[in-house]
Amino acid sequence: MVKKTLKQRIVDASVELFQQDGYHNVTVDRIVEYIGASKGGFYHNFKSKEELLYEIHDVFISYVIQQSQDAYDKYDTPIKRLCAMLQTLTQVFDMYQAHITIFYEESRSLSDEYSDTIHKKRDHYRDILQRVIAEGQETKDFRTELPCTIVTMAIVGMINWTYKWFKQSGPLTMEQITEVFTDMVLRAIVTEQAMEEAKQFMIKG
Repeated sequence: MVKKTLKQRIVDASVELFQQDGYHNVTVDRIVEYIGASKGGFYHNFKSKEELLYEIHDVFISYVIQQSQDAYDKYDTPIKRLCAMLQTLTQVFDMYQAHITIFYEESRSLSDEYSDTIHKKRDHYRDILQRVIAEGQETKDFRTELPCTIVTMAIVGMINWTYKWFKQSGPLTMEQITEVFTDMVLRAIVTEQAMEEAKQFMIKG
């Protein structure tokens, strides 16, 4: 097993403590005490608790961006690329559910400096997804009468809300939920001519 760096231990501890007691109720002193570290070690890795909150967001958005770009590079059709990207986006809500919940609940605490960077990263992800939708419309795999931007935002909005209701102990796994999302999206935007390819990613009736 790879030994965690102090930075990773700080992030992990803060996620646990913020989730338990809220961002504003947890001090730097408590975080370092929780993991048996020093304040000097904390400030060597983070200049403030605010930067730590930013890092909690950056962990999962950077993962989504990298995995989405990898999916785009790996596959050669808009349908395959879209399905792989949907899987990546839903997976993150399983892997980083605590990080995402904390960020959405506490993001108002971030200054413009961090908020601007976050918006740029989120725009970067949406740009990759929107490019796939646009290319699918160009190849007539996706319906051209649907505005590309709205399709993109609808997909992101639908999946982003997962953090509010998904429970790992629930009746459906994230893989099963991903199948539902994928089926819904494909049935909504795929053209007749591309339906044969899309069917392999849909729920079998």
